[in-house]
Amino acid sequence: MANQENQENQAQCAFRTTIGGQALIEGIYMRGPEKQSVVVRNQEGELVVKTTELRFTKERYPILGIPFIRGAFAFIGTMIEGVKALMYSAEFYPEEELGEPTKLDKWLEAHLSDEKLEKVLVAVSTVLAVAFSVGLFFLLPTLAAGALNYFVPLGVLGRNLVEGIIRVVIFMVYLILISRMKDIRRVFSYHGAEHKTIFCYERGLELTVENVRSLPRHHPRCGTSFLVVVIILAILCYSILFSFVTPPNTLIRMLLQLLLIPVIVGIAYELNRYVGRHDNLFTKIATAPGLWMQNFTTFEPDDSMIEVGIASLQQVLPQVQGADEW
Repeated sequence: MANQENQENQAQCAFRTTIGGQALIEGIYMRGPEKQSVVVRNQEGELVVKTTELRFTKERYPILGIPFIRGAFAFIGTMIEGVKALMYSAEFYPEEELGEPTKLDKWLEAHLSDEKLEKVLVAVSTVLAVAFSVGLFFLLPTLAAGALNYFVPLGVLGRNLVEGIIRVVIFMVYLILISRMKDIRRVFSYHGAEHKTIFCYERGLELTVENVRSLPRHHPRCGTSFLVVVIILAILCYSILFSFVTPPNTLIRMLLQLLLIPVIVGIAYELNRYVGRHDNLFTKIATAPGLWMQNFTTFEPDDSMIEVGIASLQQVLPQVQGADEW
């Protein structure tokens, strides 16, 4: 029902914007065609705004702008900026320090400047986030299916099917479980505020709390939808590959899957761009699973969250009207 309402509202949009965002700790990160901005509500209830000009790597390296190649690089770049924004928002809500700083903490503070330390932390956090995602959603299902196949021979089609089912189940269980965590639920409410604000802008309405509040929280051009497409494409690509190629063991199978991930992300990125530009039966079918999964990754925001969404979006609006249109 929510997905149908979302599609009806989407059809009434005046245009579709390329502006997108990410929910943070008591804040929202927005990225436009020219600028990116982080708006956080601090512990005193004030809005803290940090806006910077965008610099695109593809301008220095044109090859990174070629279709199907650009997807993997764009995904990593988005992750890096997202991690930076998340770490920035966390600074306003520091956890209580437990005991004395470790030897590693002291060494880092003594040998690295604040700027270099931030780069190191961002790099390590990004690598860990990618490794966790790949391990949980790609490699673990392969190991589980391989273990089952050792005791109960599944055959080529059976193993592909079981592996795909395990991959979907792990992804769904993970999202459902984290959505029940109190702190994460609040972040997901900011996620809802981000979507509602963008819908309001796309509808051509004035960016007010009242207007934003009335709009859907499910948005077809969302990171959740992108991840769902990646999972589905992974299942299809791996099933096709392993129907023709029989790896000698599970380790080789996992290695081949790792090599295919940039290709899968590249295809998903181009599909996401197509969905952003078109509204037809195919795009409705392609976005339906992601819209349903947003029941677990977006929640209704309160007015204070909507204010953050409006402030962050206003910071990245292009100087020339329509410059952000798909």
